[in-house]
Order: sequence, then C-alpha cells, then structure tokens
Amino acid sequence: MISTLSLVSILLAAPVQTSTPAAPAAASARVKSLRIQILSTMLADEGIGEWGFAAIVDVDGQRILFDTGARLNTVLENARELKVDLAQVPQVVLSHNHSDHTGGLLTLRKDVQARDDKALARVHVGRGLFWSRPTADGTGESNLPLKTRADYAAAGLTFIEHDGAQQILPGVWLTGPVPRVHPERNWSGKGRVRTPEGLVEDTIPEDQSLVFDTDRGLVILAGCGHAGIVNTVDYARKIVRPAPIHAIVGGLHLYALDDERLNWTADQLKAAGLENLLGAHCTGLEAVYRIRQRAGLDRKTAVVGAVGSSFALGQGIDPRDLAH
Repeated sequence: MISTLSLVSILLAAPVQTSTPAAPAAASARVKSLRIQILSTMLADEGIGEWGFAAIVDVDGQRILFDTGARLNTVLENARELKVDLAQVPQVVLSHNHSDHTGGLLTLRKDVQARDDKALARVHVGRGLFWSRPTADGTGESNLPLKTRADYAAAGLTFIEHDGAQQILPGVWLTGPVPRVHPERNWSGKGRVRTPEGLVEDTIPEDQSLVFDTDRGLVILAGCGHAGIVNTVDYARKIVRPAPIHAIVGGLHLYALDDERLNWTADQLKAAGLENLLGAHCTGLEAVYRIRQRAGLDRKTAVVGAVGSSFALGQGIDPRDLAH
C-alpha cells in the first residue's frame, strides 16, 4: 500500500524545487543492519536532557534523523558529544508538528549546510503537519513548523508530504498518518486544528512512525505515538507483513494513561509478540515497567531510554549507565 507523495511548498511567493522520489524497492526487502540511537529525551548522564525526542537511524549503510528535539541546540550538542556527524544524514523524518519534536530542525540544517548542502535537506512529514493550530484565544498560531515555513525555505529544505504508507528505503517503511482503529486517545485533547473540513479537535492526524522489516520481525520507531501504539503496530503489520514486533523504540505517550488502558496496551503489545522496548520521552517510567511485567520482558529487554541509549539488530538494547 503506497501513497502518492507530493512536495509541500514552503515558500510563500516562489515554488520549491520539485523532484520525484525514487520508486520504492520490492515489498519483500529486509533490513540487515540497524541501529537506532536516542539524541533527545529527558534522561541524560551525558549530553543534555529535555522534554523532547530525536533519534539517529543507521540502516544498511544509510542514515535518517528521526525528529529534532525541542530546544534549538539540544540535538546539535548531543550529536557532537556522542560523535554523531549529522552532515552525513540526507533525510529527516518528523513524526508530527509538536515543537518538542521539531524545535531543532532549523538549527541542525544551518549547522550542516555549509559542509554539505544535501545534508538534512529532505524532510518527510505526514499530511496535516502544516495545518493551522490556532492558539487557545484564537489570536495566534501554535504550529511551529507552520510559523517557521519561510525560514525553512531560506535554509533550502524540501518537505515531502505523505498521506499513506511509503517504503523510503529497502525494508524501511514510513507509515504516514495511521488509521485510528482502536479508541486510543494519546493526546492532550486541548488543541484545535484547521483541516480542509473545518476547525476540529486536534488529534494530531499527521502522526507517523518508521517501521523496519527485519528477519527477526518488525522494529517500530515512534516519536510520540499519538495515533496510539496499538494502532501503529496493527497498521505496520498490515502495510509491511504480519510479523511479530521485535522492538519498539521511542515515545509512546502512555504516561498519563490509567491502569485499565495501560494494562490493555501492554496486553496488546504482548499479543503482537513484543520482544524489546526502549521507551523514551512521553512513554512514562511506570508505563515501561508495566509493559515489562505484563509482556513478560525483563531488565535487558524493556528499558527507559536515555540520551545515547540505543537498540541494534542482533545486539538488543544498550541502555548506557543512567537507564539501567
């Protein structure tokens, strides 16, 4: 299932450079080498902790930056400390519009642009990321990417909008917006978004994740999981293949769930065959421990994510010192 992609114009008066993404590889492609390292989250004993998320993905010799943290310089400083060269990364994926996932994009692009104009130049977003989010009093705009479009244009960024699933590298799938089959409500419920149908509750409709198809099963990288991690898991197994979930990395927005909903989520993940969980950002400490218990995982396979912690195919989770 592959969506039609369209370039999102980020200039107010001039067109963006148009290009057609390469045709996706065969659906049967498998990822052979994968490492996901967290560059922004709350816990840190090296680098800077913040309420935000970002991760660097190394997959079969290719690199992707997933989300860009909250503050302007957090991911920049953490990447330097962890010796991650972002000038070697051509593509960015933004999971959704919230500033704790998009705040560092412009800083990072400007830092690498002089060394390689193609670095961090192509940004994948879900349909709806640039929709207006009026402030509570209706007098302003709360959507940071929308407010920053002119600056993005000046920095030479090209945005690629997805309205469905797309294989962006062999065995690497972007979900695009995830169908909300289960009634997971993993968002605040306070915001409003101006859609083509009018002003409605902001359910963060553009929320998307990365899915890696490996011989061990599917690996899912989520920013906040606003679409619901169970919805995301079910959709990943539909668009890629109905394989067990070898690992989930990232934010799942479970920290505010009551016991009933948290238990349901853990039981659904267990039924999907979850083997590893590196839960960062908005997942919540209690949620990680609850999933560990109910899904039959242990201290090596269900860990709270910290800056620098990682998951690698064939090696599992490296929690670093702080997240043991």
